[in-house]
Amino acid sequence: MARFGGSRGTGMCVLYVVIGAILGGLLGQLLSKVDVLSGFMPYLVDTYPVFDVAPATFNLYVIQFTLGLAFAPNLISILGVVLAVYLFRRFN
Repeated sequence: MARFGGSRGTGMCVLYVVIGAILGGLLGQLLSKVDVLSGFMPYLVDTYPVFDVAPATFNLYVIQFTLGLAFAPNLISILGVVLAVYLFRRFN
């Protein structure tokens, strides 16, 4: 049976990048509470909004849902993405 996307599939790369961004963001939030690193840590954990789509609410009288999207990474989450791409290229 043929493999979908091969061994270096785009879907797997996107998964690595998303997980790297999430883990980097979580690490940034955890490190923001550390007092020892307070000198330069605000520069690493401040978020920088790239785009923000305002939420839109759809009311279909039976179901109501709201959709919106915001992307505001911090520098540690960007480092997580870079590390994820490196690990993907190295091990896949």
